[in-house]
Amino acid sequence: MTLTPSIHPHPARPLEGCTVLITGGAQGIGRGIAQAVLGAGGSVCIGDTDADAGRAALEEWDVADRALFVRVDVAKEAQVARFVDRAVAHFGAIHGLVNNAGIPDPVSGPLERLEVREWQRRLDASLGGAFLCSKHALPGLRAGATGADGSASIVNVASTRAHQSEPNCEAYAAAKGGLVAFTHALAVSAGPVVRVNCISPGWIATDAWRKPAARRRAKLSKRDHAQHPAGRVGIPEDIGALAVHLLLPASGFTTGQEFIVDGGMTRLMRYD
Repeated sequence: MTLTPSIHPHPARPLEGCTVLITGGAQGIGRGIAQAVLGAGGSVCIGDTDADAGRAALEEWDVADRALFVRVDVAKEAQVARFVDRAVAHFGAIHGLVNNAGIPDPVSGPLERLEVREWQRRLDASLGGAFLCSKHALPGLRAGATGADGSASIVNVASTRAHQSEPNCEAYAAAKGGLVAFTHALAVSAGPVVRVNCISPGWIATDAWRKPAARRRAKLSKRDHAQHPAGRVGIPEDIGALAVHLLLPASGFTTGQEFIVDGGMTRLMRYD
């Protein structure tokens, strides 16, 4: 018996044979994650409320049976159950879930004028959706984790606004902060078979990642980029790259964690 550590080759298509469900996957960060999974050899089932965006994504990807679109409102449990069932029926098994859906505009107005219905809608679209999708996907994820690696993965997409705020963003901050806490709680409950981690993006320019009719070049200034120690505003590929890693068996010792991907912006001390 030798104790010499081995060098393990990195597979060229590390997610080949794996199916990942991605909510809000037709546009923006969700689409960036979906394309990263496809690029890594995996298959995706994207759920979104925008049917035009979903159909456009499938047409532009042109990857045949490796991509499926299901129209779903993650705040409605019956639709979530159907979303998961459709994925299992189409692909035979599921191995990962990315809870990305949410309302992108963080500003909900002054708290004293915020209606309870709007507060709840914003929480349901992100935190509530992650709960429902995880609830219905967990049995399939556990069943799909019986292969050689023995694990499946959930990745929640929160925001740096879970840690810092602008005025009138209480509902958004509460939803994203809740996702961070939901992540470590579910990691403890679902482990070791299902790992659960969280990505908190900072400023990500998604203008070019919308459906074709709404797509445009991002209008960014030198000052916008200079606010980031990395020297630029983020793009959806930045989030997709980390999501792929967290979905891989290679990250099998990583669970219950939050990863901030913001170009270093929240670490930059500013006095202006």
